[in-house]
Amino acid sequence: MKYERKGHRVWHLCVLFALLLITANSAAATITASLSDYRAKLQLLAPGDVLLLEAGIYDDSNGYPGLSIYDLNGEPGNPIIITGSDSEPHPVFLGSAGSNTVRIANSSYVVIRNIEVDSRDRGGDGINGQDISHHITLENIAIRGVGSDQSIVGISTNRAPVWNWIIRNNLITGAGTGMYLGNSDGKEPFVNGIIENNVILDTIGYNMEIKHQIVRPGVPGMPTGQSTTIIRHNVFSKSGNSSGGNFARPTVLVGHFPPTGSGVSDVYQIYGNFFFNNPSGEPLLQVEGNAVIHNNLFVNNVGDAILVQPHNDVPKMIRIFSNTVVASGAGIRVSGGSTSFTQKIIGNAVFAANPINAADQSDNVTDAYAAAENYLTSPGGDPMTGSLDLYPISGKLLSSAVDSSSFNTFVDWNLDFNGNARENGYRGAYSGAGQNPGWLPRLSFKPLAGSTIDILSPTAPTRLVVQ
Repeated sequence: MKYERKGHRVWHLCVLFALLLITANSAAATITASLSDYRAKLQLLAPGDVLLLEAGIYDDSNGYPGLSIYDLNGEPGNPIIITGSDSEPHPVFLGSAGSNTVRIANSSYVVIRNIEVDSRDRGGDGINGQDISHHITLENIAIRGVGSDQSIVGISTNRAPVWNWIIRNNLITGAGTGMYLGNSDGKEPFVNGIIENNVILDTIGYNMEIKHQIVRPGVPGMPTGQSTTIIRHNVFSKSGNSSGGNFARPTVLVGHFPPTGSGVSDVYQIYGNFFFNNPSGEPLLQVEGNAVIHNNLFVNNVGDAILVQPHNDVPKMIRIFSNTVVASGAGIRVSGGSTSFTQKIIGNAVFAANPINAADQSDNVTDAYAAAENYLTSPGGDPMTGSLDLYPISGKLLSSAVDSSSFNTFVDWNLDFNGNARENGYRGAYSGAGQNPGWLPRLSFKPLAGSTIDILSPTAPTRLVVQ
C-alpha cells in the first residue's frame, strides 16, 4: 500500500509537470526575427504571439520577396501580431517584379503594424488581400512605390471577400490608387470595416474606392445582419499628378450594398475627415446606396465637393449633416435617389458656386464660394502650412436648433470635427466660434479622436510622420 501511494504521488507529479510544459509551450511568446529567418518563424506563430521584426531592409536576397501572411489565425482578443519596433527605424519590405509586397490569405485575427512597404514601382500592390481573410488590422504602415500605373494599389482586397478589417494610421503617398476595397464585378465585398486616421496623398486615380456589392457570398463567419463600415478622421488629397479625361476619378467613391438579401441594409458612416482638392475635375466624394456623411471638412478650390448620384445603383438612405463645404463648383448635389428612401441634407455650412441642389434640405447656411471668408476664419489658407482654418467667425453659424431626429442614432453624430460635444444650433462641422480649439486641417495625420467602435482594440502605436 505504501508503494502504491508513492506511485500515485509520482503519477500526479508527472501529470502536473506535463501540464506545466504544455502551458509553457502554449503561452504567448514574443519572437524576434530578421531577414534571414522571419519567413520560417512566421509559420510557427500561434494566437497571442508577437513576431518582432528587426529594423532593416527586407528584400528578395533570400529568394523570398515581401511578407506573406498565409494561414495564420489568431483568436478573438488574442491576435497574432507582426510588428516592427514602436520607434523608428522600422523594417522596410521591398517589392519584386510582378509580386504584391505584402500578401494576406486564409488568415484571421492578425495585426500588422510599424513597418514600411516600398514596392519600388515594379508592378505589384503594396498590400493585397489575396484570399478570404477577416479581423485583420493594418496599422502604422507607410506605403510607397505603388505609382507606376493607375491600376497599382496601396491597399487592395480585390481578390476575395473580407470582413472586419481595420485600416488605421497608415500613410500612402503617390499611389496609382490609394485603397481599392472589393472588386469591379461586385462579388468580392469589403464588409464591416473601419478605415480611420489614415493619410492618402497625391494618387493618380482614387484616394480610395470601396466597390459596389451585388451579392453577399455565403462564406462561413461573414456577417449576415446589418453592418456598418466606418470611414473617419482620415485626410484625403489629390494633386497635379491626377489623371484627367476618361481616367479622372473622384477622391473617394463608395458603391452600393447588395440590392437584396444579406447586406441590403448596410451603411457607410463617413465622418470627421478632411478632404482637400481634386484637380482632375471629379468630386471629393461620390456616393450611392446607404450613406451617412457628417462633421467633415470639404475644400475643393478646383471643382465639386459631394455628389450623391446613381453609379452602379441609386442613392437610397442618405443623411448629410453638419459638414463644412468650400468648393468652387457644386457643394452638395443629390440626384436620382430612390423614392422608397429619403435623402436629407441638414445643418451644413456650404459655400460654393452651386451650394446645395437637393429636394430635401433644411437648416443649412449657404452662400457663394467667394463669401466663405465672411463666415470662416481662413478658408483660403494653405493646409501645407497650417494656415487653413474653417472654424466659424463669431456670430455667423449659430442659429435655431436643428431637428436631429432623422440622424441621431448614428455613430458619433453629436461630436464635431474636433471631437467635441455639439451644441445644437451650429451649422457646419464645428460646434463653436472664434478661436479654433482643435487641430487646424493639414495634409498630415489628424490627432487621434475618441473611438466608439473597434474590432481588435490593439494598442495605439507611435504615429507616423508625414515627410
